[in-house]
Amino acid sequence: MTWLITGGAGYIGSHVVSALAAAGHATVVFDDLSTGKKSRVPAGVPLVVGSILDGDLLASTLREHGITGVVHLAAKKSVAESVENPELYELTNVVGTETVLAAAHACGVKYFVNSSSAAVYGESGIARVSESDVAIPASPYGATKLAAEGIVDRYRALDMATCSLRYFNVAGSDAVELRDDSVANLFPIILRNIEENERPKIFGNDYETPDGTCIRDYVHVRDIADAHLIAAEMLVKGELPAVMNIGTGTGSSVLEVVRTLLDLTGSSLEPEFVERRAGDIGELVADVSLARKVLGVNFTSDVREIAASLIN
Repeated sequence: MTWLITGGAGYIGSHVVSALAAAGHATVVFDDLSTGKKSRVPAGVPLVVGSILDGDLLASTLREHGITGVVHLAAKKSVAESVENPELYELTNVVGTETVLAAAHACGVKYFVNSSSAAVYGESGIARVSESDVAIPASPYGATKLAAEGIVDRYRALDMATCSLRYFNVAGSDAVELRDDSVANLFPIILRNIEENERPKIFGNDYETPDGTCIRDYVHVRDIADAHLIAAEMLVKGELPAVMNIGTGTGSSVLEVVRTLLDLTGSSLEPEFVERRAGDIGELVADVSLARKVLGVNFTSDVREIAASLIN
């Protein structure tokens, strides 16, 4: 089998490509390189540079490489940016997903793993959110990921084997060249602050949490990659649930993450608390019982282990 990985030159996508390759699967990367890097694509893996809005290029790529399955990771993913530019997120995350699915279906592709997000849940007020809980997104980003899931489900009804993985807050790295350098993710932002000797900013310390800062379920990118690999392999063997949470089931606060990174780097900087960001919610932690049961996974990396993978 050959898998097309959209967004495969990105932070998460490159780890997925590596996991699939290590398991013996042929892959092709499709990426517009707006945030992805050619250097993240392994030697010998074909790279097609293009937009997921280009249905003709997608179709020709699928046919030329004999693609049998798609892992769809290409997306815009900043909550703050989605509030400022919701149209861009609608175009990329919703229309883009529809375009990829339409091309895949037209080319006879039978397997589709969709990269979704815990942002679909919004402020649920539930300590551990499960797949059966009502999804009411608190940001345009979350709304577009939920809409994309709906499109995936439509193709599922057309006999395409699909699964959407709702993963929580991804961090860490398995290799220096694959590390996240995003301006939207907490760990690289804090490390950049430390490197430039700037006080790390924490957005809001008045949430209803033990230390007043947001709580998230941080999951190692290696585990996210493994989840995609296992889901892809299991789709070929049989049906999977339409959606599954991917996380650790344990929450850590933003302040805890910042303190951990400061400690591991030996920095004497102190965090600066500033106003909340639009679209942020107080607490979001996964109920991972379904993934443990179906995929047989039990991801346990803690914040310190994740942080160490970015420093050592």
